[in-house]
Amino acid sequence: MINNKTKDRLFCFIFGREENKEWTLQLYNAVNGTDYDSAEDISIETIESVVYMGMKDDIAFLLYDIISIYEHQSTYNPNMPLRELVYLSRFYNKYIHKNKLNIYSGR
Repeated sequence: MINNKTKDRLFCFIFGREENKEWTLQLYNAVNGTDYDSAEDISIETIESVVYMGMKDDIAFLLYDIISIYEHQSTYNPNMPLRELVYLSRFYNKYIHKNKLNIYSGR
């Protein structure tokens, strides 16, 4: 039996942990061609598997007002865009509740 989670765990360990925010910032800068320099501005927001229908994203974080969701895929997965949409909606829901925002307000 092939363990497809091995690479996933390493990816999450390196880039998705509070104590490794410097590496997360380096990943973000490399992927986006930016030059941010303060890892303290990153807020790790990864969705845990028990929160939403057994689904979990690999890495999610907020850098200032930019939402970033990263998935490590070792094989082709045609439903990845749909999964990312679900992760993003869950992220927004968590953000709205955490910041006590009113989605029915006029602004």
